[in-house]
Amino acid sequence: MKILVTGGAGFIGSAVVRLAVKRGHQVVNLDALTYAACLANVAEVAGSPDYAFVQADIRDRAALDRVFDSHRPDAVMHLAAESHVDRSIDGPGTFIDTNITGTYTLLEAARAYWLGRGRPDAFRFHHISTDEVFGSLGATGQFTEDTPYDPRSPYSASKAASDHLVRAWHETYGLPVVLTNCSNNYGPYHFPEKLIPVVILNALAGKPIPVYGAGENVRDWLYVEDHADALLLVLEQGRVGRSYNIGGENEARNIDLVRIICAILDEKRPGAAPYAGQIAFVTDRPGHDARYAIDPARIATELGWRPSVTLQEGLERTVQWYLDNEDWWRPLQRRDGVGQRLGTG
Repeated sequence: MKILVTGGAGFIGSAVVRLAVKRGHQVVNLDALTYAACLANVAEVAGSPDYAFVQADIRDRAALDRVFDSHRPDAVMHLAAESHVDRSIDGPGTFIDTNITGTYTLLEAARAYWLGRGRPDAFRFHHISTDEVFGSLGATGQFTEDTPYDPRSPYSASKAASDHLVRAWHETYGLPVVLTNCSNNYGPYHFPEKLIPVVILNALAGKPIPVYGAGENVRDWLYVEDHADALLLVLEQGRVGRSYNIGGENEARNIDLVRIICAILDEKRPGAAPYAGQIAFVTDRPGHDARYAIDPARIATELGWRPSVTLQEGLERTVQWYLDNEDWWRPLQRRDGVGQRLGTG
């Protein structure tokens, strides 16, 4: 299969690219190389004859048409998006432009290509989204594929809109689509403005480890390589027009997550004092969702997928990766906004 992956130089996109090439697929990686993208994320496959990179923006219809015409993919995996909630609070316009207008532009380019090839049944447009579109849970319950949308941040609202566009293009035009909504990802190559890398890198630097509010917010953590495996399975075997929730089955409060990471660092890179002593509670994010939790029953029942990595195992792998790859994360800390408190409203 030849797959056009948008956002393939980002965190989740690069995991998909690496795994797809490893499994023998041909991959065209289309990325605009904005602040959170890094071609080092895909360096291990860059020399493969099954890999090609195109620098282009999903909002550029002419560029998209050229990519479709020249590479003729069998499928699209759409991961290109602005994704940092704090940045969406400070500058929502970029999220509206990329996540909504960009998705519309890509859908139209894909539809024109699909129509031009005679509407092949095997073509797929796989839209990758987030559980944040469903809003915030209380102490109990889980998100299912039928949970009503209730986004609370500019980021999640823009992703909700993109989900609706993809469904509309399927219902109105017949474009063969599948959708997935995932829980919080973590693992190697995670951009250093996100929670887990911030904890690791601030701890190593002897800086305060910021925890929003009281750290009571709960997330379901999904190891990124498990996620990539699930995404390829949905692309290959998912039912057209169907959505699948992908969760890690690893719920944890933010404060507990931070303490686990500190304990792992204490073992792997002991300092003068336990790293947990650097934890600092800071003003909470505006509109901070209390809890996310995924019910993965559909993907488990229909496609036989379950996550393979426990939270403890995944965090140990992740911490070790950051300890071993300073040459990757150190330059990224100099990029705009990294290391600053964003999204205070």
